[in-house]
Amino acid sequence: MAGKIPDETSSFVGRREELRRVERALSVHRLVTLTGTGGVGKTRVALRAAARGGPGHRDGVIWAELWPLMGSDLLIATVADAAGLADHTPRLAADALCAWLAEREALLVLDSCEHLAADCRRLIGQLLCSAPGLTVLATSRQPLEVDGEHVLAIGPLPVDGTRGARAPSDAARLLLSRAAEAAPDVDVDSPSERAAADAICRRLEGIPLALELASGQLRQRRLTDLAGALGSPLTMLSGEPSARPPRHASLRTTIGWSHELCTPAERLLWARLAVLRGPFDARTAQLVCSGGPLSEDGVADALSGLVVKCVVQRDGDRHRMLDSLKEYGRMWLEELGEREQLADRHAAYFHEVVRQADERWLGPEQAREYGRIAQAHPDLCAALDHLMNDPDGAAVDLAGRVAFFWSCCGHLHEARHYLERALLEHREPGPVLTRALWALGIVRLLQGEPEPAAQLAAHCARAAEEDEDPEAALGAAYLLSLTYLMTGRPLVAQSLAESALAEAAEDDFVSPSRLRCRLITVFTRTALGVYDEAEGLARRLLAACEQRDEVWTRSYVEYQLSLIALFRDRPAEAAEHARAMLRGKRRLGDRFGIALGVDLLAAAAAEQGEGEQAARLSGTGQTYWRSVGHPQRGTPELAAVRERTDLRARTAIGDHAYRVARQRGASDTRATLALALGPAEPPAPPE
Repeated sequence: MAGKIPDETSSFVGRREELRRVERALSVHRLVTLTGTGGVGKTRVALRAAARGGPGHRDGVIWAELWPLMGSDLLIATVADAAGLADHTPRLAADALCAWLAEREALLVLDSCEHLAADCRRLIGQLLCSAPGLTVLATSRQPLEVDGEHVLAIGPLPVDGTRGARAPSDAARLLLSRAAEAAPDVDVDSPSERAAADAICRRLEGIPLALELASGQLRQRRLTDLAGALGSPLTMLSGEPSARPPRHASLRTTIGWSHELCTPAERLLWARLAVLRGPFDARTAQLVCSGGPLSEDGVADALSGLVVKCVVQRDGDRHRMLDSLKEYGRMWLEELGEREQLADRHAAYFHEVVRQADERWLGPEQAREYGRIAQAHPDLCAALDHLMNDPDGAAVDLAGRVAFFWSCCGHLHEARHYLERALLEHREPGPVLTRALWALGIVRLLQGEPEPAAQLAAHCARAAEEDEDPEAALGAAYLLSLTYLMTGRPLVAQSLAESALAEAAEDDFVSPSRLRCRLITVFTRTALGVYDEAEGLARRLLAACEQRDEVWTRSYVEYQLSLIALFRDRPAEAAEHARAMLRGKRRLGDRFGIALGVDLLAAAAAEQGEGEQAARLSGTGQTYWRSVGHPQRGTPELAAVRERTDLRARTAIGDHAYRVARQRGASDTRATLALALGPAEPPAPPE
């Protein structure tokens, strides 16, 4: 099960009673909602409770962050991603998610539901009805009003000590721990500093975010100076936007105070960073947020200042702004009259990210670009939403370029959603439209709709001929031949691919579509049983991919070589090629490809008499197949391989041991894969 609980980047203070209450509630109720004002610490309590409570659920914890979402369109997709579901079917996304979770005993955490309350209410209701083993822990500024909901209010940290004057309150402990981190030379045990900490905590009413922001000033001033500054009437701070969110007064005024203490450049960057939806790196901040009085170097300096002041959190080379602070930044952006301008810059930047990734698809940066596209997912969706109104059809171009990446990484529903939206708005003939229609054909084929895919391929072929576009012609041939291959007609597929390749005798790495057509010729020869030819073509293509460090094609070539080795009774060789394929597919985040590779690795284990290993891998493979919505779908020849794997594994270890091992593999996919791939396996991204 996917759904990695985020790492805690700072120490956790207090909350013992709240955690006991949450633990008790989760043992009795299927929906527990932690409520409280922004910045009060709901997420931190949920994080700690999930880490403590996850082992009580057989399938662990699914953590879904909803704060990057500005609307409900991507709610189900976000939860599905967290749950490890990469549905490849045309089903409704909610139905696919309900089916995926139906038999699981898991704790689903939905963090920051308040801005999507109505949609979360509907989704939670569906999930609780469909998945009797599911428990939901939500954080929201108000109750979700779902039947059976148990609400726990999370309040500020206590500001008064509980064991006499010598024992600091939880609020003071938090502030003093942050003070020690920010200014190690401060004597946090001195009576004057302790008294100042108590005064600050009372003034800020124990709200953790307010205390974190206050601690950001301790590199420039002592606790006693900070307490004095907070003694002034904060509500009279000048320069606040006229519109304020409904917030606890202490938090609102502390945010305003922190804003007032920022330099003009830091304030401007604070506002502009609010346009970014997900975590970001410094270079992204520079390219999206520079302009006018803020140069790229100025952005770097201002970003460092915001990190010091605890307005921006940094984890390695990634940065994040909490939603409460981002809301404040959005108000300032509106006040400055830059909202539309920044949205344009944001969309243009992420359009360029995808354009570069597309242009580098054939080269050594391919895998890195897949990772970059995956990290930028919420921002790419935001860019597409914004560009839908662009009269030049930029949304069609962006959707057409990103869809192939998304189809590999399990975002088929989003790819289809944005492609169909964009194509409704813009139908001007030309290469951009042809590419988008081709991408839609790929998506529909992978969702199990070969006839519409074939129709789109034929349309693209006609358009390519009219435009005299050889790359589009190769792309159409690839889509149509892949359609024939996946529907059991390899000879027709081979003929189409080879005819397209013969049109222009060039190096296969001249274009992505040409390389994909060449891959089809390997697949078809294997499917036709011409193993000598298939293996020769595959090895030549593999060498070319290795030379260029190309991953996508190489992983599928390794798949073919593994399959051929199995058919030729060379299981040890088949296992090595299957492992190589899996390493490549894990680098790309391709769950469909992982499912194929696991099946081959299980078959190789069975052929070598490793019955328990084969059974465990079969269970893991079944979980991956279920996650893409097409149980045991692959090339037609693989059906016989799977049957032989099950028979040999059962014969080797017996029916009972087979069932136990298979269940173990299905429930612990990560450990099974790590064991099968061996110590040489590089760290994999979250699945």
